[in-house]
Amino acid sequence: MAEIKNYTLNFGPQHPAAHGVLRLVLELDGEVIQRADPHIGLLHRATEKLAESKTFIQSLPYMDRLDYVSMMCNEHAYCLAIEKLLGIEVPERAQYIRVMFSEITRLLNHLLWLGAHGIDCGAMNILIYCFREREDLFDMYEAVSGARMHAAYFRPGGVYRDLPDSMPQYKVSRIKNQKAIDALNDTRSGSLLDFIDSFAQRFPAYVDEYETLLTDNRIWKQRTVGIGVVTPERAMNLGFTGPMLRGSGVEWDLRKTQPYDVYERMDFDIAVGTHGDTYDRYLVRVEEMRQSNRIIKQCVDWLRTHPGPVITDNHKVAAPSRVDMKANMEELIHHFKLFTEGMHVPEGEAYAAVEHPKGEFGIYIVSDGANKPYRLKIRPPGFPHLAALDEMARGHMIADAVAIIGTMDIVFGEIDR
Repeated sequence: MAEIKNYTLNFGPQHPAAHGVLRLVLELDGEVIQRADPHIGLLHRATEKLAESKTFIQSLPYMDRLDYVSMMCNEHAYCLAIEKLLGIEVPERAQYIRVMFSEITRLLNHLLWLGAHGIDCGAMNILIYCFREREDLFDMYEAVSGARMHAAYFRPGGVYRDLPDSMPQYKVSRIKNQKAIDALNDTRSGSLLDFIDSFAQRFPAYVDEYETLLTDNRIWKQRTVGIGVVTPERAMNLGFTGPMLRGSGVEWDLRKTQPYDVYERMDFDIAVGTHGDTYDRYLVRVEEMRQSNRIIKQCVDWLRTHPGPVITDNHKVAAPSRVDMKANMEELIHHFKLFTEGMHVPEGEAYAAVEHPKGEFGIYIVSDGANKPYRLKIRPPGFPHLAALDEMARGHMIADAVAIIGTMDIVFGEIDR
């Protein structure tokens, strides 16, 4: 019988969110991984350098494109860092809208992760289930910002505009008759808040469906239990954050430990694992979806009864309303200056971090008093997780490398920046 030799294999790209930009070099002993070497940088878009040549507001849409499944959470950190430098107060209603849309974004992220991770491990149906709910969540994005993905909705000082009073309706077509269209439009007859509320009422039953498919499925457990185990001490040493850290049993969530906007008013629980394996991280993220839904309901209830401004009235930071701009010369000058020159941010430095769906997403800005950042540095949650791939994959089979990459919930826009 021929002797099995060690050999080196180029593995990937295989993850849906990696679309050809993770080159993983595996050193194998037969089918067992001895070493995993991730090669990154294939999606480098120089976001941090580009921000130095753009005004503060022009750099905001770049944030959407860093982690393109957690768009508004990226904007959130960027706006918080600028607001910290400016020292401005964000209206209460805007803070609630931000928190609500950050949690909607968490659902969007975790649903894509669940569908992609499931299909990576051979569970084909779960992707269709998850995308069914993502469609409604994208409709919320579109209703509020006009864009399904890259919203650019959060702004320094608040949000771009208030929540709309109506939802777009489906129209009769050759494909769908009036009866089918009426069923689709059933939850769209009211305002955006009504639509979000209706979704939040339905969503727990959908999560139950995902769990029916996977949680006690013996094939799923064979693919995930005991795979990529990380101890709590090691997880902290490696710089893990988010579900990767909580899956190892460390109760650390920036929404509780360093609350921002109105998170300290929200009633929710932190999900933690016990074994630190791929299965625990799956359970943590599923529970996070349930907790995010709780937060969304609380925000909807508050927003229904508390009207008010949704962006700061400081016109050196936020544009005046169109009506004021067309009726008042001073407001017209503010508008013109803001969109040509941009806002001037005082000298100093600030770091702001949010509990992004993947972990701690931080923005570090250095300002020299100009209308552009002097330096901008992004702290992506996925980078330390990917750095631990070698340690997590050693001694596992090639097939387990897929499950380990899946459990990290990696998107390369933020890693390669």
